[in-house]
Amino acid sequence: MSPTYDVKDKVIAITGGASGIGLATAQLLASQGAKVSIADVQAKGLQDVASQIQSAGGTVHSTIVDVREPSQVESWISETVSRFGKLDGAANLAGVIPKCINIERVEELNEEDWKFTVDVNLTGVMHCLRAQIPNASRGASIVNAASVAGLGGFPKNAAYTAAKWGVIGLTKTAAKESFLLNRRGTIDTPMHRESTRIRGKEPDYKIPIARKGKAEEVANLIAFLLCDASSYMTGTVQVIDGATQRELRRDQCK
Repeated sequence: MSPTYDVKDKVIAITGGASGIGLATAQLLASQGAKVSIADVQAKGLQDVASQIQSAGGTVHSTIVDVREPSQVESWISETVSRFGKLDGAANLAGVIPKCINIERVEELNEEDWKFTVDVNLTGVMHCLRAQIPNASRGASIVNAASVAGLGGFPKNAAYTAAKWGVIGLTKTAAKESFLLNRRGTIDTPMHRESTRIRGKEPDYKIPIARKGKAEEVANLIAFLLCDASSYMTGTVQVIDGATQRELRRDQCK
């Protein structure tokens, strides 16, 4: 049973809403009374999620948005505010992995993969923040998804890692300017499973919580960050990674 969050009648904009963490977050928030505006490039998935939320009695607005295109992002946020009358928060969760992940070293990277990954994972977040901040209600929260890759380098993962480091830096800067919130984590999602397929094997989860996280577990954290219960937090990096970072620190002390 999911915890209860004080999000009733809050208007929350969510990117990456067609699958993974975005889908789980949209469903959770809508089930607890929030009005969600979901965006994604996956038209069919977006339509399916909107139908599911509406069938369950939730309130949802869906829009096809490529976060690399600032005009599309700005139009989506304007439509959201016009439709619901306000914007109480956002969860910028859209993300991609490059074809070269787990394959190419830094010196082998190709321009196309690098640009695609950074444009979606970092520049896309900037586009969202730039549109959301001026339209946000007083006391609003904005959550940006980075990754454990944003806290430490990973071999053959340069483009994704650099973009996620950038998301954390961008969010911390925005927090100092506008009192925003940040979270990131590595979770079992379709994107993660594709990365595993390319790698050819599942990572060995030698961490205190020895399993992959669930999208629903991240959705619970995001809902907490978006509600008033987290009002005394700002500019923080919330770790939800099976205690991976604790294990890394222990190794460094040997």
